[in-house]
Amino acid sequence: MIIDVHGHYTTAPKALEEWRNRQVAAYGSGTAAPSPAELHISDDELRESIETNQLAKMRERGSDLTVFSPRASFMAHHIGDFGVSSAWAGICNELIHRVCQLFPDHFIGAAMLPQSPGVDPRTCLPELERCVREFGFVGINLNPDPSGGHWTSPPLSDRHWYPIYEKMCELDIPAMIHVSTSCNACFHTTGAHYLNADTTAFMQCLTSDLFKDFPTLRFLIPHGGGAVPYHWGRFRGLAQELKKPPLAQHLLDNIYFDTCVYHQPGIDLLTRVIPVRNILFASEMIGAVRGIDPETGHHYDDTRRYIDSSTQLDVSQKAMIFEGNARRVFPRLDAALKARGR
Repeated sequence: MIIDVHGHYTTAPKALEEWRNRQVAAYGSGTAAPSPAELHISDDELRESIETNQLAKMRERGSDLTVFSPRASFMAHHIGDFGVSSAWAGICNELIHRVCQLFPDHFIGAAMLPQSPGVDPRTCLPELERCVREFGFVGINLNPDPSGGHWTSPPLSDRHWYPIYEKMCELDIPAMIHVSTSCNACFHTTGAHYLNADTTAFMQCLTSDLFKDFPTLRFLIPHGGGAVPYHWGRFRGLAQELKKPPLAQHLLDNIYFDTCVYHQPGIDLLTRVIPVRNILFASEMIGAVRGIDPETGHHYDDTRRYIDSSTQLDVSQKAMIFEGNARRVFPRLDAALKARGR
């Protein structure tokens, strides 16, 4: 089985964006926000948006199941207040749930949280629990920078975040550490802000003893870990300077990386530097980079091709990346698959 742990609903029907625009406009003008009940998207519209996009590419490229979450750049936690974020997260998560019900063999949910800058993370817990307990979601997306590129929140190692970590450990779910849109002109959203955040999240964990407090906490750092694999020697050296244990002991029982790296040399570096047990297959499809690489003639985000073409991974290692590691890092995913005889 090929399990893709990083997929976003980037092809949702236009009505979703239109509802969001009305919500944002109402907040800006101080008028009444639209009700979630005013959003009308039929099952047929959902089917069309998936069958002609994500599902078509999954079949074409040979992946079986996607851990599916709302569009990352649409989370936009910096907009409005907690009420705005709460209504928006609820709507987006419900659409993911409906997609997973329509295509249970191909999609399983991960939740967007109703984060808002300066707001106690405890406010996210009801939506988190609803998504896991009622919808059967198997993970969450946690934004370390709800301010959208200005980094006004404490680091991930701070006790500020502990209520979410406690609930994650209670429910035995991982978090993908994923920022949203950048509203800082210095940081392009997908080319800078995302990769900055991946690297920053890793360093925040390195400088702390977070996983002593939460030994079963699991983070998935997307986009191949940002700059981390490329600068693995730097991070090993910094850990040494800071009197931390070697990274294998200090972080690698808790931090994992995906394969959203869009060229063969990048995947080869990732799989050479990072232990195979810490790498989970992902494509981000349909995501930030959708074009065809003129050097190969294939889509950049056809990441299965890079794993299949690797000469440094054996068959058992490829199986770990494609399936085994995802089942281990996402226990609720494993349980859901086993319940279906898969």
